[in-house]
Amino acid sequence: MAATLLVGLVAALTLAGAARAEDPGLSATEPASGPFVKTDQGYMVPYTAKIPGTDVTFEMIPVPAGTVRVGSPDSEAGRGADEGPTFEVQVAPFWIGKHEVTWAEYRNYMRSYDLLKQAQAAGQRKVDDSNKADAVTAPTPLYEPSFTFELGDDPRQPAVTMSHFSARQYTKWLSLLTSNVYRLPTEAEWEYACRAGSTTAYPFGDDPAQLGDYAWYQENSEETYHRVGEKKPNAWGLHDMIGNAAEMTLDQYKPDSYAAHGGKQVASGAAVVWPTKLYPNSISGGSWYDDAAKLRSAARGRTQDWREKDPNLPRSPWWFTDEPARGVGMRVIRVLERPSAEELVQAWEATNSILEQAVADRLAEGRGVLGVVDPKLGSDSK
Repeated sequence: MAATLLVGLVAALTLAGAARAEDPGLSATEPASGPFVKTDQGYMVPYTAKIPGTDVTFEMIPVPAGTVRVGSPDSEAGRGADEGPTFEVQVAPFWIGKHEVTWAEYRNYMRSYDLLKQAQAAGQRKVDDSNKADAVTAPTPLYEPSFTFELGDDPRQPAVTMSHFSARQYTKWLSLLTSNVYRLPTEAEWEYACRAGSTTAYPFGDDPAQLGDYAWYQENSEETYHRVGEKKPNAWGLHDMIGNAAEMTLDQYKPDSYAAHGGKQVASGAAVVWPTKLYPNSISGGSWYDDAAKLRSAARGRTQDWREKDPNLPRSPWWFTDEPARGVGMRVIRVLERPSAEELVQAWEATNSILEQAVADRLAEGRGVLGVVDPKLGSDSK
């Protein structure tokens, strides 16, 4: 499957590159005000994008290139053993979501399941080797919506309980709809954006007494998640980087992964631990149910197989059904330099045989759907 996807993705990326001059977020002239990042391709600026065929928008903020010291010093209060040894990562410029992906955004991806099922029944949008690179799996309907939405489904609340695979497929869906390449951040990219130039325990300093101004967490959340953007942003204008919903990253979680780079400086790509197993994957930022220590910039979390209550076999590749999944969501980034096709396969697709088989079984049984996505699909799903 990977070879077929590579061929299609190369063509897709070529087309995306042809439209680079008209991409949102790039200005040929220096802005008179507001944040911007100067690059050899122009000035990266904040932008608001609309999901095609809807009135739903999302905001992206530019982040400059730089270096971040990943992890925490031995002296940091609340430090976990998996946060060291520290090392430096060179990070290329990118745009990142101003806040977590919301239900308003994610529900459009959820709705594509019915749309693609209807197209499948009508013999439309068939997937074969020529277009497999432009196909995504849409999340099946929730088995138990009352679990996911017990704490609310306000359009401005962060979307939660999706699996790591579904989060990655969402970024592919969004990319194919908008013709701009989105993906989850790597663990190092996430920490760089969270710190926003700081070297303290939290983006705002070392004093956890200030957390209430910046985050929803165990002490003030009233045991639920909240609308995004209600707390103060970090120095780069990013809201909810800590608290509210913890955020998935691309990396496989390994407690000793930092040891390979301890004391060194590496490029961002070299720091990624690409997933080869279904679980665990790294999550960052802490959530509404976490204590102060887990909201530190360097704090590391991990996904588990939160699907014990899922009665289906195979269990859903797209949804979690157990706690603490209601405290885990995602945030998207868009890098300035277009990724290679190989990198996008790693960022978007099933990356291990167990997951591939689970998706294939669901599709074969008619309990899943695989369909071609393009901007016209967005228009059809309004």
